[in-house]
Amino acid sequence: MSEIKGKKRENQGFDNKLEIGLFPAKVVAINPTIQEYKDILGIELKEDSKAADYLGEKDGNTTLRIDFWLKETKREVLKKVTFFLEDKERENKDQTKKQYINITGNSSWASDESSLPSWFTKTDYKVAHSGESDLYDFMRYWLGDLDFRSEETKVYQEWKTLMKGNLNALKEQIDGGFDTPFISMAIVKTVEKDGETKQYQGVYNKAFLPEYALKQFRLVDYHKPEVQEALKRKDPKKLGAHEKFVLSFIGEYGCKEEYLFKDIQEYDPSQSIVATNKTLEPDSAEY
Repeated sequence: MSEIKGKKRENQGFDNKLEIGLFPAKVVAINPTIQEYKDILGIELKEDSKAADYLGEKDGNTTLRIDFWLKETKREVLKKVTFFLEDKERENKDQTKKQYINITGNSSWASDESSLPSWFTKTDYKVAHSGESDLYDFMRYWLGDLDFRSEETKVYQEWKTLMKGNLNALKEQIDGGFDTPFISMAIVKTVEKDGETKQYQGVYNKAFLPEYALKQFRLVDYHKPEVQEALKRKDPKKLGAHEKFVLSFIGEYGCKEEYLFKDIQEYDPSQSIVATNKTLEPDSAEY
């Protein structure tokens, strides 16, 4: 029987103030039950709380919300990064390509299997489902001591098992041999709800970094337009991991919420560097 092992974590806090910026953290819980909320996170939930209801349905498809609870390595503060999976194959907008994923967690887009690159097909692969590649991209940083370049590496989670809410294989990795600290971005989401504009704490779920990369953001201000333009002109093959991270935020399809390429700090709307007019609908996957 699978179980979560590790020292019980005490005096942990869930800070309700909004924060923004980069922070190092470790995974301490995944889709906790109401009892695990209390025992692991120190959060008391009512017995009828919906916070621990992770399975759902959208357009007739089964959905699964996966909450990874993170504890900052420098403070006793908890934050949550969420991934949304849906039981449908992932295609581009004009339905001319599908996304594929292999057992080492790599993904690739192609019009058909014959068009996939040879490096990708050296291991078993399949058509990816909605949200699946984001989950595996995250695992590359969470399980940072796992050699993802090896063809012997297997991180793929059996889809049918996963979509029943069975996350035992993932939970077993908490405090495991591959588990490492990593860098996440705390963001602030702006939502129009019930005629009011509200802001919520979030963690960006499409870009992460190894823990050591944080020092790069203390040396260079990546919010400066001239720095960003220089990055855009740089040969992609010569970009560092932290530079690719920055480009993933500032590109056309990047982060539309409030973020900060500096150490995490309390969010001050009057001094916000990145602003957005995007409104999230309460029933959207990003909300």
